[in-house]
Amino acid sequence: MNFLRRISTRRLLSICALALVLVIGGTTVALATSSSDPKPPAKPLANAVHDALTAPTVPGISADIHFTNNLIDASSLEGKDPILGGATGRLWASPAEGGKLRLELQAEEGGNDSQVLIEGRHFQVYDGTSETVYEGTLPEEEGGEAKADETAPSVARIQQEIDRVGKHADLSGAIPSSVAGQPTYTLQLAPSHDGGLLGRVELAWDAANGVPLRGAVYASESSSPVLELEATGVSFEAVPASTFEISPPAGAEVVNLSPTELEGPQGKATEAKGTEAVSAAVDFPLAAPDSLAGLPRSEVRAIEVDGHTAALVTYGKGLGGIAVLESKSDAREGASSAGNGELALPKVAIGDVKGEELDTALGSVLRFDRDGVTYVLVGSVPPAAVEAAARGL
Repeated sequence: MNFLRRISTRRLLSICALALVLVIGGTTVALATSSSDPKPPAKPLANAVHDALTAPTVPGISADIHFTNNLIDASSLEGKDPILGGATGRLWASPAEGGKLRLELQAEEGGNDSQVLIEGRHFQVYDGTSETVYEGTLPEEEGGEAKADETAPSVARIQQEIDRVGKHADLSGAIPSSVAGQPTYTLQLAPSHDGGLLGRVELAWDAANGVPLRGAVYASESSSPVLELEATGVSFEAVPASTFEISPPAGAEVVNLSPTELEGPQGKATEAKGTEAVSAAVDFPLAAPDSLAGLPRSEVRAIEVDGHTAALVTYGKGLGGIAVLESKSDAREGASSAGNGELALPKVAIGDVKGEELDTALGSVLRFDRDGVTYVLVGSVPPAAVEAAARGL
């Protein structure tokens, strides 16, 4: 998508932070805990999950929330964006009309509101600081609406899935816990291998109605959450439909994030896989060495970026691998700066060119341009690993 190459660094990081809130939270509402709160009786994980799946649907959720973001060390960036240091706000969710979610965040250090609105498969993300709306359509689940009629899996079936996941991750089981006076079960999940910089993920859900009440992500080198969503108050009551009837200010820039399919002479260009097929599908020289930074090449495939065919090359396996996105450079793209409050990423030398690098607690991103091609490397690995991979290109 074209905006990814024109978007300012500050705006991009703000959207990433909001997206991570959704990944952690979705309809999740996290609440402050107290050791004196009641805990539910101990039970096997499969039984606790089954009870959550078969619990009555709550009519709605309203909550005051607090978002903690320790993903990025702000001292490594030029410029400042307060939302990267955390935010407070409100969350509303309703099961009506295919599901609705509204998330409103206010940066703790000042700044304009950011809004997230999801109605069915359509979503809008409004960045108040840049007065920009990013909207699109979420992918449709396989099976379509028929999935809604499916009954909850049996305890035995759930146990089979737990055993399957247990071959690749360490599961804690259902830990009796408390969240804001509510009995909950907490699940801790950590990759058993190829986990990169990810330590573990924690999710707590209400023992009575199955609604998630806490979500957090930990890095492998930290005992404190890198990302966490919590609320200071919550109610499980119907939410008025008017709560979701919001619209961005007049004059706000609108960016469509919905992907499009590319057609070529031999059909969809994005169906190309393998080094030879992808080389033929793209209009730039493909760089896909057999290995990078000691990791073997695992896949080469064509994807769509900015209305053109690009290449995605992956190395290694699991979260410890590295993905390389290669696309034709946008001639309109200019150098970023930290002027006017914008953020600028640290620069790094990649051969005879300069790249930009984002170092986070969960991984690294490095971007550079060379000979008309833009390279973006992403991996849940330290900066030195993506730098070595970039130099190998």
